[in-house]
Amino acid sequence: MRLRRRTFVATALASAFASSAACSRGHVRALDGEARPNLYVCEGCEATAERDPDGLSWSIVLAGPDEPGERMRLSGRVYASDGVTPRPGVVIYAHHTNAEGLYANGSSETEWSRRHGRLRGWVRTNADGDYAFETIKPAPYPDRTGPAHVHLFIQEVGRRPYYIDDVVFDGEFRVDAAYRAEQELRGESGIVRLGGDAVSGWTAVRNIRLEAHPG
Repeated sequence: MRLRRRTFVATALASAFASSAACSRGHVRALDGEARPNLYVCEGCEATAERDPDGLSWSIVLAGPDEPGERMRLSGRVYASDGVTPRPGVVIYAHHTNAEGLYANGSSETEWSRRHGRLRGWVRTNADGDYAFETIKPAPYPDRTGPAHVHLFIQEVGRRPYYIDDVVFDGEFRVDAAYRAEQELRGESGIVRLGGDAVSGWTAVRNIRLEAHPG
């Protein structure tokens, strides 16, 4: 995986772990305060609208206690594009692989519920811009094409949705100098350092700076 530009291998495994992250995405960094020309180029962003924002909480359980894997809490605060002002009311859609590295057991509800698997969900930031997902730590794809990661998509009120850099884990498989160099830095860097441990559970903090919008 080269961040968000990867193309999935056409093998029997592909149907098991194909993800919306295979978008027509370029390695584009924006100058500070400027909009990216490809901000809205995003396969799978439609999934952000599959739930009514008014019914969303700022925190959700993606993986219940019976889900195999190491427990993890992914949380953070969303800021406006100035990087300072907390932003309430922002919908964040997340999905990730299971402990075997698969987007498994999706439902037939929509194309994205099928392709993104069981471990997916939506939150809406609270008055302080905070969000949290209670889940498990994802595993890398079985073909080891990239690091373990969590996909995040953003839906601001009155704006088109877009993706931000995946959450990946500092010091782990393939989160190396080459990965750092190729970050798009959408929503700031998605590289996080895990706290905790495999027994008591991991904590990951991914603060988000909203992107400037074209027009």
